[in-house]
Amino acid sequence: MGYLDNTSITVDAILTMKGRELLARNDGSFNITQFALGDDEIDYTLFNENHPNGTQYAAEAIENMPLIEAIPNGQNMLLSKLITLSRNTSAIPNITTNFTNGISIRKGQTVTISPTTYNLQGANQAGQESGYIFTIINAQYQDTFKINQGLQSSDIKQQAKMMSPYFTVPTTKSVGPGISLQLTATTNNALFSTTLTSVSTSIIVEGANTGAKVTIPFTVTTT
Repeated sequence: MGYLDNTSITVDAILTMKGRELLARNDGSFNITQFALGDDEIDYTLFNENHPNGTQYAAEAIENMPLIEAIPNGQNMLLSKLITLSRNTSAIPNITTNFTNGISIRKGQTVTISPTTYNLQGANQAGQESGYIFTIINAQYQDTFKINQGLQSSDIKQQAKMMSPYFTVPTTKSVGPGISLQLTATTNNALFSTTLTSVSTSIIVEGANTGAKVTIPFTVTTT
């Protein structure tokens, strides 16, 4: 959802099919209990402390920027989430994994992604969050995508339960929260050819406590 403009509190929201079903019941089933805020559309370099009209106009350009309306694609929305940090926090949390240069594996090969969050308890201190959410942008390129450590595995989003080998629209899949991910590359030969010997997508790891994100390039090769 998104604010239509900054002069009134009018919210533009796009509901999922489940949300529409709950809203149609008109019995109080539709109840928003959690939400996230982001500032994707804000360019903070436009803040001008030397504005000719005075410092009270320093943010004039930012306040007059057009705002993004609701977009029903989570990969293009809330890329810059706003988070609340402790007053004692001196650095923004960030996530690293055991695949710093991306993942490139063969068909059917299995790897485990293990994230670590830095600046979780303080500057330069590494630690584990209560869990991580793992999302693969194109689920056709995996055969196994599951949490194998920590909390019990649970699919939190799967847009398609069955996918044709010739399905060309990327379909995301997310699992979590958990502290690591077991990933097995696809064994579907229909995705490859004599000229197409590799396919690529991305895996997003998001911290359940901090909202920090890291994107890992993921490539599957035939050899």
